[in-house]
This record gives sequence, structure tokens and C-alpha cells, in this order.
Amino acid sequence: MSLHRVSSMSSYEQVRGSSPARSEHRKMSFNPVGTWVPPAAKEEPVAAFEVSKPRRLVQVATAVVYCLFAAGVVFGYAALKPVLIDEGVYREDCPEISESAETTRPCYEQEIRLNLMFTTAAVATNVCALPVGTVLDRYGPRVCGLLGSLFLALGAIFFAFAAQLPFDGYIPGYLFLALGGPFIFISSFQLSNTFPRHSGLILALLTGAFDSSSVIFLLYRLVYDASNHSFTPKKFFLVYLIIPACISIAQTLLMPKNSYKTVGELVTHAEDPSNDVRPTDNHISDESRLARIREERRQHRESVVSEITTLPGRKGEEADKETEADERKKRISGVWGALHGQSAFQQIKSPWFILITLFTVIQMLRINYFVATIRTQYEHLLSDHEQAVQVNNVFDVALPLGGVVAIPMIGLVLDNSSTAFVLGLLVSVATAIGVLGVLPYHWAAYANVALFVLYRPLYYTAVSDYAAKVFGFHTFGKVYGLIICLAGILNFFQSALDALTHKRFKGDPVPVNVLLLVVALLVGLVLVGFVWYKGGKLGRDRLEDEAEGATESLMPEGNEEIRDGGR
Repeated sequence: MSLHRVSSMSSYEQVRGSSPARSEHRKMSFNPVGTWVPPAAKEEPVAAFEVSKPRRLVQVATAVVYCLFAAGVVFGYAALKPVLIDEGVYREDCPEISESAETTRPCYEQEIRLNLMFTTAAVATNVCALPVGTVLDRYGPRVCGLLGSLFLALGAIFFAFAAQLPFDGYIPGYLFLALGGPFIFISSFQLSNTFPRHSGLILALLTGAFDSSSVIFLLYRLVYDASNHSFTPKKFFLVYLIIPACISIAQTLLMPKNSYKTVGELVTHAEDPSNDVRPTDNHISDESRLARIREERRQHRESVVSEITTLPGRKGEEADKETEADERKKRISGVWGALHGQSAFQQIKSPWFILITLFTVIQMLRINYFVATIRTQYEHLLSDHEQAVQVNNVFDVALPLGGVVAIPMIGLVLDNSSTAFVLGLLVSVATAIGVLGVLPYHWAAYANVALFVLYRPLYYTAVSDYAAKVFGFHTFGKVYGLIICLAGILNFFQSALDALTHKRFKGDPVPVNVLLLVVALLVGLVLVGFVWYKGGKLGRDRLEDEAEGATESLMPEGNEEIRDGGR
């Protein structure tokens, strides 16, 4: 649906179709590199309320389902790793173990190489935020989703035939699986605009599906064990090819070609006076003709704003509700619009960006390090291999389940709490996880797992929510993409931490975990303090502006008398 179908006024459709001053609106930017690149084809903003509610519901439900099967499957590595060990993947790297020997405990060399496969995938997942934003801005969510399907298919094929390839096919296979996830997941963010009053819940559903997608490898491992190891990785990944095929069909037949926009975004785009000036104006030498064309563009923009803000019937009511929901979220957040309107470069130089980036880097490193090494950590902490396996098994089940359980909580917290409170909650839970992670007790291990699986989806959703509220959607792709990209690149330190634990500390994870805990706590406290202080200042400024506006509106006659008396 296009913007010119917002109302039933036929004259407006005529303007859209035939006026030489036809409006071209700049899209909500997810592009993390460079400035806006004009789309290859003419693209109209999509008003969510203009699409039927049942269709939007089906689109959201479909996105949640395919994110569950594809968005973050690589993070089910803890469940897949025992299967790879049983299959003898990288066993040739163990000099003291023959390839024919049966063992469920990998040697150091095999452990490091298997973990490198996951580290590479985790880094790629985050760095991929950069090209995803570019593709999403230029070609829209449908093309983005189709590319994600292609990468998933390539990853499944590589992994299925890795044992027969003349080179290591496991790392590129896992890499392609990792690349497919962000193209599918990030392109679904715009669906939060389908029902703006429930945008937090929709984001939580999508993030919960992302987190829960680790269950795919858990289910496979259960089937693998039940089949007495006859359902090999090759068979599984050939069956998994059904998933990218189904996603491609859904993208082609059901999902929107262009990103949905809220009423506020549509009005903002239509009100933007920069739309009156186009690069093609340089080819018009007649100044009077150029002025006439720009005046037509201005009048057209004003008519668009008028029609959007006076929508007839139920669509007008829904648009009003969207606007009210937007205003409510702005008031509750406390930091909404802190850096809106500034360039991406100005935002990146600010403490808002620097602090959230440091916090994201540390937390993502902790999360992925724990996912990759949970079994070996608890083998040392509990001094019992079987107990460590049991903790690992509980974690495999709890990780996807946590994404589902946390969805209602995340939606309520984000939609009804200030950003400073949300960040304080993140720091508190992360600190508790860090403390539990160094205690050599069974109860601490299971409490740690429980908190971790609830914290992970909250963390991922809260960071994207922070970026949208503080930096705005105009630069969302650039700024948020850079945050996630830097966090991904620095996740290569995970291999260094792994080596440090095994070599320097003889397998003891406590020193590394304490280091990560202290650094994360210090950075988190500074971030929360800064956001709390700035949020209070922004709130006071907003109240002063509202008070001034109220005074002017309540005393118009007095102002007129003062002006008349001064003549």
C-alpha cells in the first residue's frame, strides 16, 4: 500500500499520479554506511493502518515463526557441539587420540577449533548488521529476507557435505548460517510498526524467537541420540533446507515489500521541507520555473500532511491511537529524542554512543564466552564431568525456553519503564550472573543458567530500544549497526579468553569471569548514571517548554493588548 491511498480522495491520487512535483520521501534509514542512497525503484512509504489488521497479524506471526527457525540457530552451538564431537569433527587435531577412538571429551586443540567455528559465526552475526542495513535501506525487507534465505541454504549445504569437501566446510557452513540470521531478523524489526501501541511486545516476540531459535539444534541432538547416531548432521541439514525455502515463499507472497511506517513518521516525512529540493533541480536553468516547481512541491507536502492528520472513519481513529501511543512512550522513556536530528557522526562522538557501545561490547563478549564454554567451565568449578554435562543439558533446554518466558516481561518493561531503569536492571542482573558464575556450587550453577537465559533476550532488545529512542530511526542503521559491528569484531577476544583460561589458568574460568564482571559493572554504573542524569535534564527542559507553550495559549488576548498598548 502506498501513501497516496491513505484517503479516498480521488483528487489526491491524481496529484500522485500526474504532478511533475511528485513527492519522493526519504525512508527511515537502516543504512549503516554512508549517506542515503536513492532506491533503485520508485518506493512509497507504507502506512501500517492502511493494511488490514488480519493481514498484519499474520505477517507478525509468520515473522515470529521463521525467526524461531532461522534467526539465531548458530547460538544453539552448546547443543550441537556434543554431536560434532561424537561425529569426530576436528578429532584429527588431537595428537594423543586416534581417530578411531571413541571419546566424548575433546582435546585442547579440538576444543579451540570447535569454539573458533562458533566465535567466527558470532562475530559475523554482529558485523553483518552493517551490510544488512545497507540492503534494507536500498531494497527493502523483502529482498533482505530473500538474501537471508539464500545464506541459510548455502550454510546448510556446506555443513551437510563438509566431511566430503577437500577443505574445511564446517566453518564456512556455520558462517553462512550466521549470515542468514541477521538478514531475516533485522528486516523484521519494521513489523513493530504494524501495531505501534504494542511495538515493545512485537519486538519482544521477535527477539524471543531469535533467542529461542537455539532450540533447533537441541531438538536435533535429541533426535540424534534417539536414533543411535544414525540421523547424521548431513541428513539433518539436508532436511533443514526446507526452512529457507518456506521463508522465500513467505517473503514473496505475504510479507511487505517496503518497511511499514507509523503515522508520526509519515507526517514527518511529508513535512520535511528538504523534499522541495531535488538533485535534478540542477538541470533546470529557468529560475522562475524552478521556483514554481518547488512551490508545487511545498503545496503538495502540506496537502499530504492535512490528509494524513484528518483520516476518515476507523483509519483516522487508529491513526490517533498510534499518535497517542507514540507520545506516551516518549514521556515514559525520559530520553526519547535526546540526539534526534543530529548527524550520525555527531551522535557517534557523544557519550550516549560511547558508553552504550562499551557496555554492549563487554556484555556480548560475556554472553558468547559463556555459551561456548559452559561445559568446560563447570567441569572445573564442580570438579565433576557428569555434573557439568547435566548443567549443559539444562542450559540447552533453558536457553530457547528463556526467550519465550521473557517475552511478556520484556514487553511490559520496555513499554512502561524509563530507559535509565531498564539499563539499571540490565546492570543488576548482569552483576548477579557474574557473581553466580564464579561460585563452585550446584545451586549457583542452575541459578546462573536461569538468570542468563532470561537476561539475554532482555539485553538484546534493550540495546536496540535504547538506540531507537536516543538516536532516532533516521540514523538507526548507521549507529546501531556500528554498535553491533564493533561488539562483533571485538568478540574475537573470546578466543584469547579461551586460550588464557586453558593455558595460563589451567582451565580455571574464575579469573577471566571476575575480570569481565568488574569491567562490566564499572562501565554499566557509568552508563546508568549518565542516562539517569541526562534523562532528568531532558524532562525538566520538556516541562519548561510545555509551561511556556501553555502560558502563550492561555494569554493570547493579554498579549494582544500589550502589543496594542505599545503602539
